[in-house]
Amino acid sequence: MSMQLNIYDAKAKLSNLLDRALAGETVVIARAGEPLVQLVPVKSLASKSSLWGSAEGADEARAGFFRTDHG
Repeated sequence: MSMQLNIYDAKAKLSNLLDRALAGETVVIARAGEPLVQLVPVKSLASKSSLWGSAEGADEARAGFFRTDHG
C-alpha cells in the first residue's frame, strides 16, 4: 500500500507515518502535491549498500548531522 501527504499533515502525523513505513508501507511526503521524499527504514537502506557506497566517514557524517555551528 502507498500513501502521499503534504508536509503540514506529515508533521502532525509523523509518529504514525514512521510506524507505517517500518511496517513496509510506502510513505511519500510532498510539497504542494509534488513528491519530495519517501520514508524508508534505515535497515532497508543498509541492505542496499550500493546506495551509500563506502561506509568510510559515516560516523563523522552522523556526528555532524546535528551540529548547529555550521563550521
